[in-house]
Amino acid sequence: MYCKKCGAEVADNAVVCGNCGASLLRDSSSANNQGGAAYGQGGYSQNFPPPSYLVWAILTTIFCCLPFGIVSIVNAASVESRFRSGDVQGALRASANAKKWAIAAAISWAVILVIYFFFAVMVGVAGIAGFGGL
Repeated sequence: MYCKKCGAEVADNAVVCGNCGASLLRDSSSANNQGGAAYGQGGYSQNFPPPSYLVWAILTTIFCCLPFGIVSIVNAASVESRFRSGDVQGALRASANAKKWAIAAAISWAVILVIYFFFAVMVGVAGIAGFGGL
């Protein structure tokens, strides 16, 4: 099957063109006759935007890594507005970026925590060995 808007080849069961984001449904009643919202290639509903991961972005900003968390919040905040304006691919990208940066913030927090405990143990070992109390 081919997209009527851009001519790109798409899967037969696709609801949205992966190239331009155009709807491939013939009419809106065909999605309703199938028992609910039709799902596109990205796993999102045509009626609802993809997940924004805003809660995770805020939590990782507060508890983990501020710079990565801010990037995650910016992307998460743009998901719904991009989806509502018709930029489905942009909304999917923003959703994926929000998730990626939230994970990066959590991982960086874990790495910093491991390094901190490593140095704390080294200082403790040095103190027990007699290097700290002359």
